[in-house]
Amino acid sequence: MPPVNSDGAGPSSGEDGSAAAAKKRNRPKYHRFTQQELQACKPILIPQTVILVLVFVGLIFIPIGLACIAASNKVVELVDRYDTKCVPRNMLRNKVAYIQNSSIDKTCTRVFKVPKDMKKPIYIYYQLDKFYQNHRRYVKSLNDIQLRNPKKVANTQYCSPEATANGRPIVPCGLIAWSLFNDTYSFTRGHGNETLRVNKDGISWKSERNRRFGKNVYPKNFQNGTLIGGGQLNPSKPLSEQEDLIVWMRIAALPTFRKLYGRIDMDLQAGDRVEVTMQNNYNSYSFNGKKSLVLSTAGWLGGKNAFLGRAYAIVGLACFLLALLLALLYFVFPMREEHLSLHYIPARLVR
Repeated sequence: MPPVNSDGAGPSSGEDGSAAAAKKRNRPKYHRFTQQELQACKPILIPQTVILVLVFVGLIFIPIGLACIAASNKVVELVDRYDTKCVPRNMLRNKVAYIQNSSIDKTCTRVFKVPKDMKKPIYIYYQLDKFYQNHRRYVKSLNDIQLRNPKKVANTQYCSPEATANGRPIVPCGLIAWSLFNDTYSFTRGHGNETLRVNKDGISWKSERNRRFGKNVYPKNFQNGTLIGGGQLNPSKPLSEQEDLIVWMRIAALPTFRKLYGRIDMDLQAGDRVEVTMQNNYNSYSFNGKKSLVLSTAGWLGGKNAFLGRAYAIVGLACFLLALLLALLYFVFPMREEHLSLHYIPARLVR
């Protein structure tokens, strides 16, 4: 065999050494974690374990659900829809003209009879239906910097179409503030003998009063345009103290929502006659919306809502039913030991 010519073509030994060294340097350091060689738990759930787990979940969830339902049932709630009942009969076919006519008295009186004892505090809510506060253009129509910074009150960016009126900036600007709810309620017990005072202090979140709305920002040029939207604001009070506005500007996610109007710090007894004198000012008729007044107590879960309790109870019952089904299947088709093994004999290849 002839000797190999060292001067011939091909990579040199020096090049091979440098390539091997570079490859060695790029190789990650060996570790059991990077090589996935750590010990791992690979449990095989046998039917008995699954059945016990489902029964345990059912035993936990069903009592929780029943407790939530019981707490919701203890809450006393009165709901009265008044948007159509407060319209004169001769204008039921033209509700928009009724609400837009400022010469018509909008005073309306409703009477409640308390079905159960209501312990203080009694929360007053107004409920609106078919009002889409989550609409994209509506949500964007405000300026948060203007709300909290007195030096930026002229900044009306993003507030269109309610940015300026008569050539001057609106404070607070935007459609959200412009559409402020302006129905009012006053309450008496008996036949007008005892006035139930409505406390409106602290109905908003403290974080909103302290951070979102400025203590030195006052309403200016508000509702002075050609088209009046909703309620008025007190120009002598800063925005951080106008709690009706603060509550209204917390955007609702759904078209049916409730917002806190105030609270009554007195107990009401079963059978009490409560008379409500309201001003039906808010125009919900243009979009076929509904308005309701809600009086409600509160429990340890909040207001009256049985959804959470029902969800827990249904999940618990479903777990019990699945456990029963698996138990029947286990007794009818018992598992053998080879079913629990991870090692299966491969089938022979059929030629």
